[in-house]
Amino acid sequence: MKIFTSKDIHEIDGATCEMQQISSIELMERAASKVSSELISKFLPSQRFVFMAGPGNNGGDALAVARILIEHGYNNIEIFFFNVTGKLSHDCEEERKKLITLDGVNFTEVSKEFNPPSLGSSDVVVDGLFGSGLNQPLTGGFVAVSRLINESGAYVVSIDVPSGLFGEWNHKLNRRDIIHANKTYVFQIPRLSFFFEENASLIGDWQLLDIGLDSQKIKELSTDYMLVESRNLRPLLKPRQPFTAKRDYGSALLFAGSTGMMGAAVMCARAALKSGVGLVTVHGAKGGLQILQSSVPEAMYEPDRNEHFITDMRIHHEHQVVAIGPGIGCNEHTIDALENYLRTCSVPLVLDADALNCISRRPAMLSLLPAKTVITPHIGEFDRLFGNHNSSEARLQKAIEMAKQYNIIIVLKGHYSVTIRPTGRVYINPTGNPGMATAGSGDVLTGIIASFIAQGYKPEHAAMIGVFVHGLAGDMAADEVGEFGMTASDISNYCGKAIAAIFEKKI
Repeated sequence: MKIFTSKDIHEIDGATCEMQQISSIELMERAASKVSSELISKFLPSQRFVFMAGPGNNGGDALAVARILIEHGYNNIEIFFFNVTGKLSHDCEEERKKLITLDGVNFTEVSKEFNPPSLGSSDVVVDGLFGSGLNQPLTGGFVAVSRLINESGAYVVSIDVPSGLFGEWNHKLNRRDIIHANKTYVFQIPRLSFFFEENASLIGDWQLLDIGLDSQKIKELSTDYMLVESRNLRPLLKPRQPFTAKRDYGSALLFAGSTGMMGAAVMCARAALKSGVGLVTVHGAKGGLQILQSSVPEAMYEPDRNEHFITDMRIHHEHQVVAIGPGIGCNEHTIDALENYLRTCSVPLVLDADALNCISRRPAMLSLLPAKTVITPHIGEFDRLFGNHNSSEARLQKAIEMAKQYNIIIVLKGHYSVTIRPTGRVYINPTGNPGMATAGSGDVLTGIIASFIAQGYKPEHAAMIGVFVHGLAGDMAADEVGEFGMTASDISNYCGKAIAAIFEKKI
């Protein structure tokens, strides 16, 4: 699914009206009908609703929703319409005219003084002050209205976006001045700002409402941001052929494990095998031989000459991918081995965990990374590599810059993990759940991505598929054992079923 800017969405709205030969107010009515249906399905006619409507099309949406609810027998509705400049959008003015013709409507038009209603936890406030077309922060009286709503304890429903929030970048805004919604109804296309952690408390639970926007215009319009769906991945997946052998599905070499951290090597190797790779070889500390071979007997083990950590990353056999990092530690000898390998490596590379921590100690190694190396940092690892960032928005912008600069693929892990290509294209992943915030989950992801590369997938495709499969396997595991009881091993155990679900169109 494409994620567009607010400007692009305005263009799509216009194209929809032109292609479907409808007026903009008819499209507004269509949107209002969808929101009204949702509210009617959730609240009884006796529910008190307080509508806050602004002078633009977002206000028009709110006025239309209020009218529809009244027409459906909801009679405990108060509407405050803010017309402080006397300048209304055409469609908002038309919706205002429709609303005030209703008998007994409790409608207050605010032009100067605003006598705020008493709001409490039993009330529903519908926020239609400003939509994603807003291009400057809330000021003056609108800040006061926002804070009134936020401090009231009422259940807040925002239409399009919470008022005061921009559709894309919000790093300069004071979030205290933005309305904090419990539910946000957005029309067909999510906004980029919905995927940043710092905005979660503003947006609440968000839901897409299909209003029939023109599919051809959506297809034609380009964007650098995508929300990954299974239908995007299905054409990329390669079905297994009957006359094949293990070497047809590639060989992965994993540099993983040291004394006290052999579990990371175990989880990475197991996940790679569970994701379809033909052969896995683990090179780890000599003392980890028995642990790895007894835990993952399907994997081969190359013991390092050192008992406790890796000192040698030379390759002795042919492999289709090399993954480095899970549990290797940051011993100076290990860092030397990594740097020496980076100077000579010639096969696709996946770096995670301690490999990234090693590089953060010698940042010059970033310039040694081969083209389209996949790195998979969590927030802490990313900031150690590229400097501290005070928001996920700032972190994404930096990741886009670094992916371009170093010609690498960055998988920035989080609730919505994002895969950034060297072109600047960003793929946002929707699968996964809080139960995956557990030790070893990242090691599993490294194994999955390496597995797909070994099987012949391009690194950019392997990263995108791997992140989706990882999250989907986590969702399946949560269904079985619950989010609180999930371990990384549970995630890897469901990798095969997750891949099959995509193939079989079960998701």
